[in-house]
Amino acid sequence: MQTVWLTGVEWLAVLRIGLGLWWLESWRHKDRKGWFERGTGISWAAEVAADHRWPLVRKGFETVVAPRPRLMAYMVVHAELALGLGLVTGLLTPVALIGGLLLNLLYLTLMIHDWAEQGQNAMMGLISLVALFAVSWQTWSLDHAIGLF
Repeated sequence: MQTVWLTGVEWLAVLRIGLGLWWLESWRHKDRKGWFERGTGISWAAEVAADHRWPLVRKGFETVVAPRPRLMAYMVVHAELALGLGLVTGLLTPVALIGGLLLNLLYLTLMIHDWAEQGQNAMMGLISLVALFAVSWQTWSLDHAIGLF
């Protein structure tokens, strides 16, 4: 593989780190006080799910998320932080990539009507797949430094 400036595995690490920074930005810009104290994030998602075109999404939201809004708020916000930190540092990278891909698929499915969000989630999912299948933790990662994976 011929590349410019960096090697192929270094470019893959740049892609992985960039995805991690994207997750950290998703975490950073969240109004955590609103999410945790007022339930703004989950109540917004409840409105989206209630009007969703697919009954399975409405039913899934009512079954899994609606009965435990506070727990789900903490899970979403802290999952984004954990994904970002894992990808930037390269710690448990395959786990973070798979977890991020699943979270992007959930976001993509929930927000099927929001074209701006669709693009972001599709691109983040694609980067997760490329970084996973190209073994992006081969360099510049704690996984590589300590011999994981």
